[in-house]
Amino acid sequence: MSASLSLEGVRITYRGGREPHTAVDNFSLLLPAGRIGCLLGPSGCGKTTVLRAIAGFEPLRAGSILLGDRLLSSAAAHVPPEQRRVGMMFQEYALFPHLNAAQNVGFGLRRLAREERDAKVARMLALVGLQEAGARFPHELSGGQQQRVALARALAPEPALLLLDEPFSNLDSNTRERLTTEVREILKAAGQTAMLVTHNEAEAHAMADHIGVMHNGRLARWSEQEQAPH
Repeated sequence: MSASLSLEGVRITYRGGREPHTAVDNFSLLLPAGRIGCLLGPSGCGKTTVLRAIAGFEPLRAGSILLGDRLLSSAAAHVPPEQRRVGMMFQEYALFPHLNAAQNVGFGLRRLAREERDAKVARMLALVGLQEAGARFPHELSGGQQQRVALARALAPEPALLLLDEPFSNLDSNTRERLTTEVREILKAAGQTAMLVTHNEAEAHAMADHIGVMHNGRLARWSEQEQAPH
């Protein structure tokens, strides 16, 4: 079940040289359950660092990260990434080339009984419009289809939150524009809380319910779009 995401006073530092470098400072936001948020800004502004901290790959120097009412990170506490119920989708889809689409989607469902796993894989492929492509291997799929398989794989374990790191950057402009709308519709159909990172303003406005503009490691603005796109 999807959950709200709350960051309060987050500070993230890196050790480098004599003095630690502050990559993110005094960062706070609230993303309600079932909504899509976006962190927008140029390379080096700290948006991917925030995403990595939410996923559990970066420790906090100060502040807190909560998913629903569960504390994931603070200066004194840190839940390991694999225990956070947070899914991730990257620029590189990272599909296993030796597994077909259905096997890729089912990779994180190995604890389920076979019949239950097969039924869930079928539902996920149908959700992303690839119900006829389960037997095809990644090299037999287009870039857009590979991305939808990666999305189905990320959604299959039913994460409380899905993180998307520049997921459209490797696609041509026409495919990117089409898939931005498709992915939003899929996430909305699944009732999925999601946080997207991008430097593309049009992509942010097409995908997100809430947009955060980042500058030099700080959140300059966090606002709800007046009319969410459809």
